[in-house]
Amino acid sequence: MSRAAEETNRRMLRARDAMDRAYAQPLDVPALARIAHVSPAHFARTFRATFGETPHRYLQRRRVERAMFLLRETDRSITDVCFEVGFGSPGTFSRTFRDVVGRSPREYRKQAVALNVPTCFTMAWMRPSA
Repeated sequence: MSRAAEETNRRMLRARDAMDRAYAQPLDVPALARIAHVSPAHFARTFRATFGETPHRYLQRRRVERAMFLLRETDRSITDVCFEVGFGSPGTFSRTFRDVVGRSPREYRKQAVALNVPTCFTMAWMRPSA
């Protein structure tokens, strides 16, 4: 791997790590591009080429993964979970959740059983595909 490719990967990982840390914050492509020290258009193209999905889709999936945990492990309302993970409206949250998971947040909560296994195993089993 060339030095330029390594540097590009580091920049994309830096932005992805920022998304993982601050998934509930309003993040947009220009802000993420500043973290990666590239232009917004270059960031969007390179992120997709590096990780196989757009920055927006990655952030949505990350938020849904966190919502899945909260729905499984807490008794918070679906609306509270929606806002806690960074969605701006319950409608957008429900639609995105269904797109990623394949069922509504309410259906997911009914079917999800908090098993007495380590969280890392539960997360791996329940992780939505990209």
